Amino acid sequence: MQRSSMIMGGTVLGAAAVMVMPRPSTPQQVAIAGNAGATKAKHAAQSSNPASAPATTQTTTAAAPKPKPKPKPAAPAVKTVVGSLATDQYGQLQVKLTVKNNRITNVGFTSFIANDGHSMQIDQYAAPILIRETIAAQSAHIQGVSGATYTSNEYMQSLQSAIDKAGL
Repeated sequence: MQRSSMIMGGTVLGAAAVMVMPRPSTPQQVAIAGNAGATKAKHAAQSSNPASAPATTQTTTAAAPKPKPKPKPAAPAVKTVVGSLATDQYGQLQVKLTVKNNRITNVGFTSFIANDGHSMQIDQYAAPILIRETIAAQSAHIQGVSGATYTSNEYMQSLQSAIDKAGL
């Protein structure tokens, strides 16, 4: 009787220890809906082979001079800047800002990696909130997200770096 209770207790204790021990995991990219910073520009492949270019013929004719086109109004300056890479024990992130007329118009991430599943859940929850706050505040002086202190601090560090680079 005593022996069986010791065996049973040891089995339960051993199973609990295995469940509590941290499992090694591989870092994973955090998926954020509408992340403008993660989309890569696609470049169309253009042939530089002159043999495949269509043949052109030159003719010399006297053409009437064309009137000068009217100057178009200058398009507002759009800048895209990337902040510093911020890292802690739970992951890393790097903010990408789009600035138009000295206003933050879009925020995304060039890198957003969580070291474990729990951190990924926190990051997916916190990132949209941090982005909304940034666009509303137009600065890095935003509230952190409760329960996502490390993510908020990383974000604000990288955001301030991007804002400094943009000259805002």
